[in-house]
Amino acid sequence: MLVMADFTEDRSGDAPAIRFSGRMTLARMGDLPKRLDALDVVPKQIDLSAIERIDTVGAWVVYKLARAHDAEIIGASEDAARLIQQVASADTDMKVRPDPVNPLSRVLGQIGAAVVDAARTLVGLVSFLGSIIIASFEMLLHPSRLRLNAVIQRFELVGVNALAIVGLMSFLIGLVIAQQGAAQLAEFGAQGLTVNLVGRITTRELGVLMTAIMVAGRSGSAFAAQLGTMKLTEEIDAMRTIGVSPIEALVLPRFYAAVLMMPLIAFFASIMSMIGGGLFCWASLGMTPETYINGLRDSVLMTDMYVGMIKAPVFGAIIALTGCYQGMQVEGNAEQVGTRTTAAVVQAIFLVIVLDAFFAVFFQAIGWD
Repeated sequence: MLVMADFTEDRSGDAPAIRFSGRMTLARMGDLPKRLDALDVVPKQIDLSAIERIDTVGAWVVYKLARAHDAEIIGASEDAARLIQQVASADTDMKVRPDPVNPLSRVLGQIGAAVVDAARTLVGLVSFLGSIIIASFEMLLHPSRLRLNAVIQRFELVGVNALAIVGLMSFLIGLVIAQQGAAQLAEFGAQGLTVNLVGRITTRELGVLMTAIMVAGRSGSAFAAQLGTMKLTEEIDAMRTIGVSPIEALVLPRFYAAVLMMPLIAFFASIMSMIGGGLFCWASLGMTPETYINGLRDSVLMTDMYVGMIKAPVFGAIIALTGCYQGMQVEGNAEQVGTRTTAAVVQAIFLVIVLDAFFAVFFQAIGWD
């Protein structure tokens, strides 16, 4: 025979009471909650001494009734008291909508959080650069610790494999610069100066800048993803355990490869841009290749080439630094790999553009303009 949950009302004393009986479980609950809602008495005590069994649902029914009428629960067994206490601790008022926030406060809070995060990242990058410098000095004292094979492999990743996309991009950029420059210079009858425009802007600025942006998106992201995955799979922790420095084994080969390959890629990009500009001048302006080359020799100064070649290794160092730093910060879960990789690319491009502006002011100050 099924023993259903039930209750009786006791109004004999000064404190009206509800006395439960039977099994206070989900399977035996029946219409008990509805009958409790229809009570016309306000109980001050809830007696559980006669119940045979209680589960979480029954404990919630008892707790809800006691909370609604501020009633005292008596006669509860140890298990029943524990269940009711757990239900009570889990009873938190959930807000359907968050409290409205002042838009100005929200914007200022976001700006403040971004500034703090940027400052923290800057300090981390400087500290990471210090670790690279210390490891490099130790490498000079012990040259046998240099992993030459790893550096050469990164040469291929950073330089050789990037030649096709960098060359195509630079060729098209030179073509566009020549086309737009010729269109504007035609208004002054100075289309011949298109050669000067293409030659100087590609060697001083766009050749190295666009190459740095491309390398940041291609190699910088690869550095962050590779190191982040190794950090997530605890390979880096294992290297530390066996006494291998992750900075020497993983970071320095990538750092050296980026620094050494960037000038070569930037020079290649500048040549491809000049070829693209020369193709336009030959096809649209009727300028012979010999005239175009002579114009480049007359307009492009050695200082222009020096400017580009000085910027290139610095940009390479920034790209490797941000990529490796963000990769080493991965922790927690796989989502961090994507987040840190994105941060590495964004920060590298931002720092490259900021440094390019500083270089422009510096070279103008020393007369290399």
